[in-house]
Amino acid sequence: MNAATPYPIGTPNQPWGDAEKHAWLSRQVRHRRYADDVLARVDRLRERFDVAEYGRLDYATDAYPLVVVRSRNWNDALPSILVTGGVHGYETSGVHGALQFLERHGADHAGKVNLMVVPCVSPWAYEHIHRWNPNAIDPNRSFRENSPSGESAALMRLLAPLRDAFTVHIDLHETTDTDESEFRPALAARDGKPFEPEGIPDGFYLVGDSEDPQPEFQQAVIAAVEQVTHIAPADEKGEIIATPVVGHGVINYPVKKLGLCTCLTNARYRTITEVYPDSPRATPQQCNDAQVAAVQAAIDYALRHPA
Repeated sequence: MNAATPYPIGTPNQPWGDAEKHAWLSRQVRHRRYADDVLARVDRLRERFDVAEYGRLDYATDAYPLVVVRSRNWNDALPSILVTGGVHGYETSGVHGALQFLERHGADHAGKVNLMVVPCVSPWAYEHIHRWNPNAIDPNRSFRENSPSGESAALMRLLAPLRDAFTVHIDLHETTDTDESEFRPALAARDGKPFEPEGIPDGFYLVGDSEDPQPEFQQAVIAAVEQVTHIAPADEKGEIIATPVVGHGVINYPVKKLGLCTCLTNARYRTITEVYPDSPRATPQQCNDAQVAAVQAAIDYALRHPA
């Protein structure tokens, strides 16, 4: 789809109402199973970690338990690390990268840091390979008071008493070709706005907080990931997704204003990863490995530079 092709649902320049949202939902298809891909793997972690249900999503046809994995013997004297994945459920390596980190490296950090990992914030979207929840709401623009997203509200309730507890919060995402072919056109149609292409960068990049950018931390993560996969270059305007590049592979957003997940804590070191899974230079495993490398680098940096 391009800017000249109208989105197949709705009337150009008119925001969607309930009829259009129902029409959109009727087109969504389940492609995979959260219970098989996520919950089963989390169950196997119970021997080494504490696992808890922090909420439940009850939609018309499905119900989803929301799970969090934590270090045993939590010690408030240690730095605490928060990893979130699957806020956008279609961004596959965010979910599988978080799980791979726990499976392969979680035990390495015992006695050094406390880990809290929410591997799949948006299970319906994971199953349907979508950015939104079934109400056509983007959870990663909904981390705000009176959130319209059940996924966001549940995570906010979990983290509210822990807002000052974390040294690191790393939120695992992807930028995909379907952002430009489906998800941004759908967003423009839903909101009654024209679709304006931004382009898809070929490679990994990070999104920091423009109000607290922590550039040295961001570059340490980039340096580690660059050993695993290539870093997205700036375009001819010096931008990535229409945002100025502020360092090698790094852009900044006002995360609180936008209601993004990394606004939920006061962690000194916060970042959003963006893996590019559609690159001919990257495999699915490489994308998972890039997410893990980012988490590992964030932890290592925090240990070397205590808050």
